[in-house]
Amino acid sequence: MPTDTLDSTFAALADPTRRAILARLASGGEASVKELAEPFEMTLPAVSKHLKVLERAGLISRGRVAQSRPCRLEAGPLREVADWVEQYRRFWEQSFGRLDDYLHELRRGENEDGEQ
Repeated sequence: MPTDTLDSTFAALADPTRRAILARLASGGEASVKELAEPFEMTLPAVSKHLKVLERAGLISRGRVAQSRPCRLEAGPLREVADWVEQYRRFWEQSFGRLDDYLHELRRGENEDGEQ
């Protein structure tokens, strides 16, 4: 995944309002700007700014239905982030596995010492 794409995705996800917008789109499908703005105490232009950040990051797309421009989730960048994070999950699992093996060795040594 190119670094600039990863950077823009993480930057877009850094804001709780944008994460809430993505959650709304993930659970409810397409929504208008007005519908997305309802739970927030901010102006429509402020919500539109958040949507532009999400759109530039490729996390949403906007259609055109008559005068409306419904937004929809584009999950591709989220899959790319998940794939990137996966390599670190594997690293930590391996590290914890080695730690677990070491702790078992220590316990085995303590049991042997205690039996004497």
